[in-house]
Amino acid sequence: QVQLVESGGGLVQPGGSLRLSCAASGRIFIIYTMGWYRQAPGKQRELVAAITRGGNTNYADSVKGRFTISRDNAKNTVYLQMNSLKPEDTAVYYCNADKILSGSTYLNDYWGQGTQVTVSS
Repeated sequence: QVQLVESGGGLVQPGGSLRLSCAASGRIFIIYTMGWYRQAPGKQRELVAAITRGGNTNYADSVKGRFTISRDNAKNTVYLQMNSLKPEDTAVYYCNADKILSGSTYLNDYWGQGTQVTVSS
């Protein structure tokens, strides 16, 4: 069974930094695009950043220049380095894999359970 497990969330002061990790485990041959989404209370889930298997990235305008997404294909892990955090970055952050080849089966739109990030003084 394939799982995505996030870690690295927590409480940080405005201007601070956090690094989120998402490790995929199970019978995995290929993970295609991986991304980070977030959902604040009362708001819809939104894309924060995504990275293709080849390393192409895209970011939400609200995080450009502050957040950096990266991945280690050998470890089936994606990271999100978050700098200059603002209170409006407070949300539950979710890891996503758009498609995973597991054995001979493609798994689509796979999600982790989320990790809370709170930016507050």
